[in-house]
Amino acid sequence: MNELSSFWSGWIIVISLGSILGSFLLLSIVRKGQRFNSETTQTVGHEFDGIEEYDNPLPRWWYWMFVLTVVFALGYLALYPGLGNFKGLLGWSQETAYEREVAKAEAEFGPMFAQFSQTPIEELAQNDQAMRIGQRLFANNCAQCHGSAATGSYGFPNLTDNDWLYGGDAAAISQTILKGRVAAMPAWGPMLGEEGVHNVSQYVLSLSGSATDAQAAEQGQALYNTNCLACHGAEGKGNHLFGAPNLTDNIWLYGGSAQQVMQTVRNGRNGQMPAWEGILGKDKAHVVAGYVYSLSNQ
Repeated sequence: MNELSSFWSGWIIVISLGSILGSFLLLSIVRKGQRFNSETTQTVGHEFDGIEEYDNPLPRWWYWMFVLTVVFALGYLALYPGLGNFKGLLGWSQETAYEREVAKAEAEFGPMFAQFSQTPIEELAQNDQAMRIGQRLFANNCAQCHGSAATGSYGFPNLTDNDWLYGGDAAAISQTILKGRVAAMPAWGPMLGEEGVHNVSQYVLSLSGSATDAQAAEQGQALYNTNCLACHGAEGKGNHLFGAPNLTDNIWLYGGSAQQVMQTVRNGRNGQMPAWEGILGKDKAHVVAGYVYSLSNQ
């Protein structure tokens, strides 16, 4: 964690200690000359709807509770970080606390994950214990994008339907989780023009059997063969090497309406799957890969 400048560190120290000591000083001044449990007919000089407030001292328990809060605050700030760059006498920090917890968990569960890592993903997918653990890892790390049921959402693939951009075998899934993926569908609008975008989109829709403008689709086929065939293939079946989707199965990552397809052709798409090797580690990523593999191979 970066340290504060000397000015801001000192400013925080002055504000923190000044607030605590100032509160205690105010309490002491107000109580001066008053005895506990004594009563007076003297008022504070204010009247609210005909009601006057007597200037009686605080109850004993209330006063000492306030004193204890002051002592606790000073003790806490002496032991733990809170006064600028002062680390506290215990040397505690959230980073070291987190690292201790991670080390403790790793010592307890590391051997189990290491054992799982020796099992091929196809076999691991049949291990009930490993899949329960994989489901929890997935829920904590992957569900934010792919959903708790792994059915995906707009821009995030469904992992249960056996339709894979980069391949659905065990090795491909493991590679995707460990290293991530970066997709790049170029924007064809500037090259094709709006009419060309419309015609290509009509042809793309026709590949999956959607109702289209036949004449526009026929014109779009020539443009497709010139510009899109290299990635998506002559039949529109896609290419796992590039992450180019299959255009014939009526499964759409960004929607399959005419307007949504035109949006994709016109402006392109840039999706990114982060690499999880540095976060999960290889052993845990192996278990997650087994869980994801099991979703479409049940």
